[in-house]
Amino acid sequence: MEYVIALDQGTTSSRAVLFDAEGHLVAKAQREFPQIYPKPGWVEHDPKEILSSQMQALRAVLAESGTDISQVAAIGIANQRETVLVWDRYTGRPIYNAIVWQCRRTAEYCEKVKQHHEKFVYERTGLNIDAYFSASKLKWILDNVPFARERAEKGDLLFGTVDSYLIWHLTGGKVHATDYTNASRTMLFNIHTLQWDAELCRLFGIPMAMLPQVKPSGADYGKTRREILGESVQICAAVGDQQGALYGQLCFRPGDVKNTYGTGCFLLMNTGKKAVVSENGLITTLAASLGTPDYALEGSVFVGGAVVQWLRDGLGLIKAAPETEALAESVPDTGGVVLVPAFVGLGAPHWDSECRGMLSGITRGTTREHIVRAALESIAFQTFDMVNAMEQDLRIGIDRLCVDGGASTNNFLMQFQADILSAEVARPEISETTALGAAYLAGQYCGLYKDLDKKRESAKGMKVFRPRMSDAERTEKLRLWEEALQRTMYKYKIR
Repeated sequence: MEYVIALDQGTTSSRAVLFDAEGHLVAKAQREFPQIYPKPGWVEHDPKEILSSQMQALRAVLAESGTDISQVAAIGIANQRETVLVWDRYTGRPIYNAIVWQCRRTAEYCEKVKQHHEKFVYERTGLNIDAYFSASKLKWILDNVPFARERAEKGDLLFGTVDSYLIWHLTGGKVHATDYTNASRTMLFNIHTLQWDAELCRLFGIPMAMLPQVKPSGADYGKTRREILGESVQICAAVGDQQGALYGQLCFRPGDVKNTYGTGCFLLMNTGKKAVVSENGLITTLAASLGTPDYALEGSVFVGGAVVQWLRDGLGLIKAAPETEALAESVPDTGGVVLVPAFVGLGAPHWDSECRGMLSGITRGTTREHIVRAALESIAFQTFDMVNAMEQDLRIGIDRLCVDGGASTNNFLMQFQADILSAEVARPEISETTALGAAYLAGQYCGLYKDLDKKRESAKGMKVFRPRMSDAERTEKLRLWEEALQRTMYKYKIR
């Protein structure tokens, strides 16, 4: 038993990553799947595509690496969080498409609930009432799919985030479970008692019979059906992708902070056994563990790396994401152009679901290079807003940000991030930290990985970006960003 496989089920693709007994990345396979946009602001996935793409990636990583399944000690699962699936308990068939975390269809409903229950929900869950989280999405399915509520109340339907859906199918319907990190993102879970909350379920009209069992991130999640891979493999971890990245970055100590640059951006700080109450638009969540979890403070940006996809697919300004680095560096600045990519509203710390994106400062001299650079800078500016809110909440300064995710490979973006934060940005040798976190948890649980603290102290191949921008230039760039941000939000407040 020499290997651990991490299934990293993300928003736009499913990956399988093979790690050896030392935690080194051996091979990976990836399969993209379609995004579904039924209406403006609505985002869905076909559950069959999620499952199929993940199974294809799993089989491909074994075939391409020449690894026999008998050599795999365990599987760990990391997943896009908050995305909602509902399926038949007996057949496994989904009753509706997966409603993705980005989807804003329930924003109006959430605003109504917020008027009377904002404090109650925050005290129980650590979350702001928002369409981003699972509860209102699940309610929408029960209210809008014919006979769904009646079937759910009879116990015929199951709810799960993507981890639960994969585990249920991998085990042939024997295990309906999730972990603390995913449960803490549903807006139905009490992060203090570590249990599903009956009052929250009543508030959102969710039958508790639908809900999965909740376990630590590293735990026994059953075995895969033998026919999937020819031999059963133990599933030893499930973790929300961002908490997986925090674990993969070895951020075990209070004060450790990381940012993942994926479709969105997700900033998490480990706060230990203390549940920090944010006064600046951040949320409290649970961190990954093999036992009682630590708490974390989190900020989420809805559109991070997705802005690069927009440059490619929406505007046709680039053919591939790696082009953006050279294009951005080919001009000294943006020429006054500022992009606020509020395509589906703004997340932390602003939480404005109504505003939409804005490209400002365009002149006759504006080129695609300026727009590409402004797009990359927008990712760093949004991260700055989250770091600034976190520093205010904790009354500390952050001097190092650990980074990962696809866009973290962009050297221009990472240097600009260090400059605008006036802090070091540290990028590990392995960028697949979400998958690595799931692998660490699974490997620890099955006894393959031991003493991860030593790995932390001997981290190799890390690239550190240090700030080199003057204070005056940084202040001016932040001023222009803030002005653009205020115009973006104000425009939709005066309709």
